[in-house]
Amino acid sequence: MRTRLAGVLALVLLLAGCTSGGDGSGTGPVTLRFQSLAWQEESVEANQELVKEWNATHPDVKVEYVQGSWDSVHDQLLTSFEGGEAPDIIHDASDDLADFAYGGYLADLTDLLPARLKSDIPQRSWEATTFGEGVYGVPFLQEPRVLIANATWLKESGVRIPTPRHPWSWAEFRDITDRLSAGDGKYGVAWPLKEPVSATLNLSLSAGGRLFHRGADGKVTIRFEAADETVPRTIHDQANTDHSASPTTLGSGGSDTLPGFFGGKYAMVPLGFSYRQQIAQQAPKGFRWQVLPAPAGADGLAQGVSPQTLSVAEDSPHQKEAVAFIDFLLRPQNMVRLALGDWMLPTGTRALKDPALRTAENGWATGTALAAHLRSAPAQSVRGYPEWKDKVATPAFQEYYSGAIGLRELRERLEDDGNLVLARYQR
Repeated sequence: MRTRLAGVLALVLLLAGCTSGGDGSGTGPVTLRFQSLAWQEESVEANQELVKEWNATHPDVKVEYVQGSWDSVHDQLLTSFEGGEAPDIIHDASDDLADFAYGGYLADLTDLLPARLKSDIPQRSWEATTFGEGVYGVPFLQEPRVLIANATWLKESGVRIPTPRHPWSWAEFRDITDRLSAGDGKYGVAWPLKEPVSATLNLSLSAGGRLFHRGADGKVTIRFEAADETVPRTIHDQANTDHSASPTTLGSGGSDTLPGFFGGKYAMVPLGFSYRQQIAQQAPKGFRWQVLPAPAGADGLAQGVSPQTLSVAEDSPHQKEAVAFIDFLLRPQNMVRLALGDWMLPTGTRALKDPALRTAENGWATGTALAAHLRSAPAQSVRGYPEWKDKVATPAFQEYYSGAIGLRELRERLEDDGNLVLARYQR
C-alpha cells in the first residue's frame, strides 16, 4: 500500500511540474497554443518557421503550433469555446468573428495592442474586426477579387487593357466580354459563383451598393437599391442576354474554371488574388496570363474584403503574451513572408511597400495598387448574416443568375425574407 501511494504521489507531482507553466501557477515557461489555418505549403512553412524563431528567442513563452482547417473552423471553434478548450491565439476570417465577439468568446484587444501595430494597419482594415466598442481581432492578410485574363486572347482582340488607374467600368466590361465571345463554346468570361453572396456584395461596393443599412437605433435593415443592382444585373445579362458568360460555371468553384481557362474556353475569370498561385503552378507551358483590376463604378475601385485575422480567446490566462506573439508575427518583414506564402496582400502599410510585393511578375503590382481601395465587407458586423446568406441570399442569387427569377423577385426575397431573419437577431 505504501509503495502504491508513493507511486501515485510521485505521478501527481510529475504532472503538476509538467503543467505548471501552462496556467501561470508555477515557475515553468508559459505555453500558448496557436491555431493556424494556413494550408498552402509555402504558407504553412512560413508560419511554422516564425513559430520556431519566436520559441528560439523567448524561452519564457513557448508557442505550440496547432493545424486547423478552413472547412470546419467555425464549428470547431464553437465547440472548443463552449468546452473551455479554445486555443490561445486564433486564426480566422473577419466575417466569422461577429457571433464569437458578441458571444463573449474573444478578448477585446483595444487596450492590449501595441501602438506600432495599431498605427501600421489602416483604420479601414480595423473596421473589419471592430464590433460595438471593442476590437476582437487583428486583420493581417486580405484578398481582392481580380480578373485573371488570357493575355494572348486579349491582345489579339485589340480591346483596351485596363489598369488600376484606368479600369473598365461595369458597362465597358459587359461590352468587352460580349466582343470577346467567339461562339462555339468560347466565352468572354466565366463567373465561378458557387458561393455568390460575398462576391456580389463585395464587388457591389464599387458601384456604391451597400445593401445593409444601420439606423440610429443600431439596428440593420436590408434595402436592395439602384446601386446594388449594377453588379448582379451585369452578371445576369452576360449569362442570359449576351451569352458572353459561361452558364455552366455559375455553380462552380474557382478552381473548377481553370481547366477551361487554360483550354481557351474563357477569356477571363474573376477570382480571388491568391488563385494566382494555382495558375502559376498549373498553367500549360507557353500559356500567357495577366492580372487585371475588377471593374470600377461610381465609387471607383472600392471593394469589400474579409481579412484573415488573429484573435485571442477570452478564456486565455495569457492574453498579454498572446498579443506579444501576434505583434512579433506581424512585424513588417514577417507580414511580407506571410503574404508571399499565401499569395495575398498584407494589411500593414510598411509591408505593402516591400519591393517583393510590387513586382510585375504574377500580377503582384496590380494587387498592391488595389490595396488602398479595399474596405470592410458590407455584412461584416451584421448579426444573423450567416443564416441570411445560407437560407435567403444564396438561393436567391443562384436563381437570378441562372435566369429562373427576375430582378424584382430577387429584391423581394433579399429584403422581405432577409429582414425577417435579421429581426430575430436584433430583438
